[in-house]
Amino acid sequence: QLQLVESGGGLVQPGGSLRLSCEASGRTLDDYHIGWFRQAPGKEREGVSCISRNDGMTYYSDSVKGRFTISRDNAKNTAYLQMNSLKPEDTAVYYCAADRGSCFQKFTYWGQGTQVTVSS
Repeated sequence: QLQLVESGGGLVQPGGSLRLSCEASGRTLDDYHIGWFRQAPGKEREGVSCISRNDGMTYYSDSVKGRFTISRDNAKNTAYLQMNSLKPEDTAVYYCAADRGSCFQKFTYWGQGTQVTVSS
């Protein structure tokens, strides 16, 4: 069973940066596509980014493109989401997820989430 644990969230001022980590255990992460999702209060969960397991292709939502970077370190069994130029509208609980299928289907494994708050 794959288990995921996110970390790195916190309070940051607009324009600041954070790096979220998603540490996997139980299975090797290189067998999985890794996605980052977020959910703001009163809003539906939205996909933010995904990195494929085979060729490392990356995908981003329009709202974060050019500001966020997804990466993975298979040796550390960890994925990352580098978030720069943060805006108040980026405030949400961020979740990492993993699946063997693809970046564009329902993910099977989920972490517990980490809170990101962008505020002055």
